[in-house]
Amino acid sequence: MHSQISASIFRCQTPPEIPFSRVPLPDLIEIEPLQAPVQAAVRAPGSKSITNRALVLAALGGKTVTLSGALWSEDTQVMVDCLQRLGFDLDVQPDPEERSNRAIRVRGAGGEIPRAGTREQPLELFVGNAGTAARFLAAMVCLGRGFYRLSGVERMHQRPQAALFRALRELGGHIDSFNDRLPAVIEGRGPQAGQCTVSIAESSQFASALLLAANVGGWKINVVGENAEESPYVAMTTALLEQFQNAGDTFAIEPDSSSASYIWAAGWLLRRGGATAGSQISVQQWPEFFLQVDTWFPKRIEPNLPAQLSRLNDLGDSIMTAIVLAPFGDRPVRFTDLGRLRVQECERVAALRAELGKCGAHVREIGDTLEIVPGPIHGAEIETYNDHRMAMCFATLGLKVPGIKIKDPSCVKKTFPDFFQKLAAAPPSGLGAIIRNAAGRVLGGDDLLPE
Repeated sequence: MHSQISASIFRCQTPPEIPFSRVPLPDLIEIEPLQAPVQAAVRAPGSKSITNRALVLAALGGKTVTLSGALWSEDTQVMVDCLQRLGFDLDVQPDPEERSNRAIRVRGAGGEIPRAGTREQPLELFVGNAGTAARFLAAMVCLGRGFYRLSGVERMHQRPQAALFRALRELGGHIDSFNDRLPAVIEGRGPQAGQCTVSIAESSQFASALLLAANVGGWKINVVGENAEESPYVAMTTALLEQFQNAGDTFAIEPDSSSASYIWAAGWLLRRGGATAGSQISVQQWPEFFLQVDTWFPKRIEPNLPAQLSRLNDLGDSIMTAIVLAPFGDRPVRFTDLGRLRVQECERVAALRAELGKCGAHVREIGDTLEIVPGPIHGAEIETYNDHRMAMCFATLGLKVPGIKIKDPSCVKKTFPDFFQKLAAAPPSGLGAIIRNAAGRVLGGDDLLPE
């Protein structure tokens, strides 16, 4: 660490106020299993991954672009807030077709970062627990001229950043951190042409962060690590770079495939016999040509789960959804290459094993593999670990399994704020589920929104 920067800069500070709405969802809810077939076509919110990438590209570009169908959730709100703190001009308008989406107009600054702080008072950027914001902004502010302090919630301070910081230092960046994690103070010295090598063994977001800023910075990026040449998230970033070069005044964000996996999974579960066997559930506006690896989810699970699924080669975050389906499969399933799940919003491998175990599932954890044997499961009170995907995975299970209770359901605001409203809405736009609070009262409408 540079001695001239005060250590007080790295202490936990009160995060800047972000205009998230108050959360009325109770601390515990119960999902009642459906009792009749459901015919539904449900709309998924916009892609978080694409929204945050597009926000960076639009801000660094040289024209005004409107992002239509952009996700409006905790992770994208922190990105918008940080860009506004950096001096970018953004205007956010409601999306009449989807409550969790927005139309976001971004006036590009032509590669400039309009604002910065000083060595004594860096410009504060609070990223919450948004890995995309933490990584993308770290690279982006290196293009600025001044000092920036990136910080987040406690879990974000535990998540890896070292490979990205090493690459940025190779490019001439000055980054001060006690342990190569957040909080960190970054000194931007303007665009400086150079080249670096970055490993994506821990997160592909490291490479994406560099690629998003590379054109303005004059950077040449060498990506190494697990499956580097075929990483689906790096490929998404590369495709977006090309699409943005040819985009007009409006750029459409496709639905979030990871969020849509819960809708597809609900249909798969409900068709596994019983009173709901005649269910037909689909996702509206499902892209024919797609950027997201999790768009493969419905094909990976139909008609039956395969004997093995890999987080590295087959699915992204939606592998968690497949894991909770496995007790209803026709054969044992091995879920492999799960290492990255351990360093995300929570230690997801251990969390999935523990919560499925509570439900009576037969789960073995062997290294970065989970092996699950089909068999009967029962309800339980599910700890979500402040992880949106844990909440949504097990809530989906509750559509089939009696007694599933979800703790801290409001954590879904990270990527899918109206998730529980979609479950409870009447078909065909929802699934018609009954959701109760701890006192047994049926919740509906805005009672199910974490805002």
